[in-house]
Amino acid sequence: MDDTIEGKESLPTLPVALAAATLLTACGGGGSEGGSDSGSTSPSVVESIANAQAARFLAQASMGATHEQMTRVQTVGYSKWLDEQMAMPATQSRWDWLMAKGFNAIDNKNNQAGIDAALWFKLLKSPDTLRQRVTLALSEIVVASLDGFTGAWRAFTGAAYMDILEANAFGNYRTLLQQITLSTAMGEYLTYRGNAKANPKTGSMPDENYARELLQLFTIGLLKLNTNGTPSEQETYTQADISGLARVFTGWDSDLAGGTNDTPDYRKRPMVQVGNKYEPGEKTFLGTTIASGVDAATALNQALDAIFAHPNVAPFVSKQLIQRLVTSNPAKDYVARVAAVFNNNGSGVKGDLKAVVKAILLDQEARNASNLSSTTFGKVREPVLRFTAWARAYNVTSPSDAWAIGNTSEPASRLGQSPLRSPSVFNFFRPGYVPPALGVVAPEFQIVNETSVVGYANYMQTAISKGIGDVKADYSTLLPLADNVPGLVDEINLVLAAGQLSADTVTLIRTAVTSMATGTDAARANRVYAALTLVMASPEFIVQK
Repeated sequence: MDDTIEGKESLPTLPVALAAATLLTACGGGGSEGGSDSGSTSPSVVESIANAQAARFLAQASMGATHEQMTRVQTVGYSKWLDEQMAMPATQSRWDWLMAKGFNAIDNKNNQAGIDAALWFKLLKSPDTLRQRVTLALSEIVVASLDGFTGAWRAFTGAAYMDILEANAFGNYRTLLQQITLSTAMGEYLTYRGNAKANPKTGSMPDENYARELLQLFTIGLLKLNTNGTPSEQETYTQADISGLARVFTGWDSDLAGGTNDTPDYRKRPMVQVGNKYEPGEKTFLGTTIASGVDAATALNQALDAIFAHPNVAPFVSKQLIQRLVTSNPAKDYVARVAAVFNNNGSGVKGDLKAVVKAILLDQEARNASNLSSTTFGKVREPVLRFTAWARAYNVTSPSDAWAIGNTSEPASRLGQSPLRSPSVFNFFRPGYVPPALGVVAPEFQIVNETSVVGYANYMQTAISKGIGDVKADYSTLLPLADNVPGLVDEINLVLAAGQLSADTVTLIRTAVTSMATGTDAARANRVYAALTLVMASPEFIVQK
C-alpha cells in the first residue's frame, strides 16, 4: 500500500486538510502592531510555571520541548534556565564530527559528503539546545549557503561557518561580523575571496557583492530606522557608499599555508592578505573615510567598527532575532526594549548577544499568556523547527551514528527547507514578507504552498511511523496511552503544541484516532503514529504562539 497520506486508509486526507488550513488561519502569526506593550520582565525568583507555559517557553528558546527540559524550567525559572544553557560547554563541533567520521578523505574533496549529517546531529542531539536555536537563527540572518560554495571541501566550508556562528551565539555581534568577514565560507559565497583592486587598464572594479549585502542584510538595512524598528523614508546608503566600502574587501584570499588544498584545514583558517591585490587608496563610505596607506587589516577593522556604530544595527538585528525566536510582528516597544539592550547590555557594551537573547525571551511580550488569544502575535514554525520539535520530544537516535537524514530541501517530498541550504543570501524567506491577501508580515509563509504543505505532511508521516534510515524516535512514553486516546492526544498536544490545540482540533484528532483498530502492539503503534501526524499537521502546532 502507498505510504503517502493519500494512500493511508486509517488517515484519509485529514493531515493534509489540517495542514492546509494553516494557509487560512496562520494570520495568528502576527499583526502589524504585535502583542502587548506592557513592558519587560526579568524574574529574580522562581515563579510558578505550568506545564504548558514551560512547553511554550521552550518552543521559543530551544530546538524542541522535552519533559526533562520542561521540568528544569519549572524548577529553576525562565531566567536561570537561560543562564544554565548559556553556561553549558559547547559540544563536539561540526568540523570535528566530520574529521572523526573520516570525511577528510581525499575522495571527498569535491563533494558535500557528511555535512547534512553533521548539521542535523547538532540540531537534534546537542544538549545546549538554546545555543543551537540561536545558531540556527543567526544562520538565517548572516546567510551563507552550501549551494553557493564552489571550491574544494564544501562540507568543511559549511561546517566551519556554522561553527563560527555557534561560537558567537552568546558572544558579541561585532566579533561575529569580524569572523564571518574573514571566513573562507563568506568570502566564497559572496565572491570577494580573491577580490582585486581596480585596474585602470582593463576597467575592472572591485567586486561589490559583500559590501552590499553586509549593509543591506547583515547590519543596517535599506532605510534608516527608529529605535523601535520602524523605518523612515531616508535610505541608509548609496551606490557610492557600496563602491567605497568594496575597496576594503580587496586582497583577501584563502590561507593556503601549506601551499595545497589537498586537506580541508585551510577552510577553517581566516583569510589572509595578498598584497598586490589590495586597494591601498582612500576609502569613503557612510560618512567615514579610511585614509590612503592604511593597511588592509586596519582598514577592515575600521570599516566594521564604522558599520557597527550605525544606529540601525541594534533595531535591525534585534527585530530579526525576535522574529526567528518569538513573533513575526513584534510590537514597536518590544523591538525598542531589545534594541536598547543591544546598544547597552547594562555595562556599556554594545552587541552582547547573550544579553539580547535573554531580553527577547524574558520580555513581557514573549511571556504574556494573553497573547495566546491574540491574532497579532506568534509566528509560523518553519519546517526545520517542526522536524526538530518531533525529534527532540521523542529522543530520536541513529544506532549507526550516521544521521543520514540528508538534504530536506525538496518541498514535494521532504520538508521544503534544510539547514544551511538557503536558496539565496536573502534566506529561505524575507523578514518583511507579507503573503498576498494576508496583510501582515509572515516570513515563513514565503515557502508555503500547496506542494510544500502536502510534502511536509507526507514526509512527517513517514518519519514518524518508519523513521528516516536508522534515525528513529522512541515512543515508549506514548504507547501505554494508545488505548486512552484523550490522554494520548493531550500528552502530544502538551509537548509539541504547548497545549494550544483548539477544542475543535482536539475533538477531530481524538475522533480519528479512536476510529482506528486497537488490541495489538502494531495497532497501538498505528494510533500513536496517527495522533502525532495529525498534531504536527494542525494549524495550532504550525503556528507557534
